[in-house]
Amino acid sequence: MSSENSSADDVRQVWDVVVVGAGPAGASAAYAAAVAGRRVLLLEKAELPRYKTCGGGIIGPSRDALPPGFELPFRDRVNAVTFSHNGRFTRTRRSRQMLFGLINRPEFDQQLVEHAQKAGAELRTGATVSRVEQHGSAVPDRRSVAVVLQGGETLLARAVVGADGSASRIGAHVGVKLDQVDLGLEAEIPVPETVAEDWKGRVLIDWGPMPGSYGWVFPKGDTLTVGVISARGEGAATKRYLEDFIGRLGLAGFEPSVSSGHLTRCRTDDSPLSRGRVLVCGDAAGLLEPWTREGISFALRSGRLAGEWAVRIAEAHDAVDTRRQALNYAFAIKAGLGVEMSVGKRMLALFEKRPGIFHAALTGFRPAWRSFTDITRGRTTLGELVRSHPLAQRALNALDRRQQAAAGGATATPGTAKDTGDPKAEGAGAELDEQPES
Repeated sequence: MSSENSSADDVRQVWDVVVVGAGPAGASAAYAAAVAGRRVLLLEKAELPRYKTCGGGIIGPSRDALPPGFELPFRDRVNAVTFSHNGRFTRTRRSRQMLFGLINRPEFDQQLVEHAQKAGAELRTGATVSRVEQHGSAVPDRRSVAVVLQGGETLLARAVVGADGSASRIGAHVGVKLDQVDLGLEAEIPVPETVAEDWKGRVLIDWGPMPGSYGWVFPKGDTLTVGVISARGEGAATKRYLEDFIGRLGLAGFEPSVSSGHLTRCRTDDSPLSRGRVLVCGDAAGLLEPWTREGISFALRSGRLAGEWAVRIAEAHDAVDTRRQALNYAFAIKAGLGVEMSVGKRMLALFEKRPGIFHAALTGFRPAWRSFTDITRGRTTLGELVRSHPLAQRALNALDRRQQAAAGGATATPGTAKDTGDPKAEGAGAELDEQPES
């Protein structure tokens, strides 16, 4: 029990921590709070397992943030990456070691929830939260938060963690502000064994035709996850990109088992992460890597931190202590994930202007490939990489200066040869394969 008033809490059914949303962020938060011995309720509006639009790549930071004893349900292990630039200048780079693994989200999320339950969290599915209240007749005291479900049922908690996705109701309560919104489209395509074998252990990353866009193919046994992502507002072009992408891969003749879309949202630098006794994490907080839009590792890491600080907030006896713990949570997020997001935004700005440089570097410059492998394996992060490499720092600083100089002025039209950088001119190979390294 979380407080000296636990007997009264039992009578009134006050939970120490209520977590809203049972994705990776919510399950991680529930696990972290439950393993600390607190009374935790995990709410999920859907029935589990449920499908989520997601490539399902598990990189090193995701693996390192999992609960002890968690066995990843890999559908494939990746040791090769094929890069292309809008279908051209294709080159495959290989590694002797696994770069990252691929999972199906329904299995992965279900397993995370089961770990939270084993730690002591209680799961309730089919429960849609309509709002939370921290004042008013539904709230018996200043140490409680009312979680109101559709239908009118009210639950009480000492702390609430919002992990209810990118269209979060809890995020709206906290006042989360969003800076970057992107549209991802994805198809799960069952393929014959001969096709699946060709993709085994290898993914494809294609730098797309719209600024900041890219596509991917992730093999998962007898199914290929094929998707594209670009800035919101380019819906028709994004759909065409996916159709063209699937067509040139020779996959247009196979019927997708699932076709789906999803909006990803990044927070602004000054967006709040808490309000009173309510914290947000994962997509609900707008936490994901802005350049790649990778969100699983951000969800797992922010969820764990949210669960740990929700325990402290549940134990807080006044508004001053509550505020102190909430600020500590915000500091922990900004010092780690916030730094990575800041670097990711700068990388995206450069990628939008010169995708050909990125393609040329990854396919023809060994240190760039080594950095890619170090990030995917969890040996470093994007933020650490930039801090430790003067060349990367100079490139991003130069970009910052150009953007400041161009603020309010005309910018070149994206997509011109000057802006995109011709990877052929940069020395990228066409239809090349190479021997394993690293």
